Amino acid sequence: MQSADYWIEKLGMEAHPEGGFFKETYKSSESFGHESLPERFIGARVFSTGIYFLIKKGHFSAFHKIKSDEMWHFYEGNSLEICFINAEAKLNFIKLGRDFEKGEVLQAVVPANCWFGSYLPEGSDYALVGCTVSPGFDFQDFEMPARDELLKLYPEFNDIILKLTH
Repeated sequence: MQSADYWIEKLGMEAHPEGGFFKETYKSSESFGHESLPERFIGARVFSTGIYFLIKKGHFSAFHKIKSDEMWHFYEGNSLEICFINAEAKLNFIKLGRDFEKGEVLQAVVPANCWFGSYLPEGSDYALVGCTVSPGFDFQDFEMPARDELLKLYPEFNDIILKLTH
């Protein structure tokens, strides 16, 4: 197994504002007009975008949300825990990885407008995954709350919010 730094260098990844490292690999050349999108979007959006995303030991992806569904794909390394708070204020966990016997899956979707973050299980070195977003990712659709804001909204999820916020 290669190291996290190997993949960061070979794939030309850079630090992501939510944590971890990323490299955009695909951005559709076609777009949806604003009139074709749900009201939550401002302006047009490309059909789809794709990135490589890597979290290494000592890092996590902080709680954030986007306005589109995001499909996650497992590629290399250790499994990745993705957690999200859905529209019904229920906390959900996804284990992204190759070990089906441990409940891991190769692909999973985080629905639009859910607060979500991800982290490595104890003893893990890194996880290299991919994320596909449709309508395509745009930073104006990205929201990363302050820790206090999430704790006020979801005090029952105190432990995971403290773990996945700055």
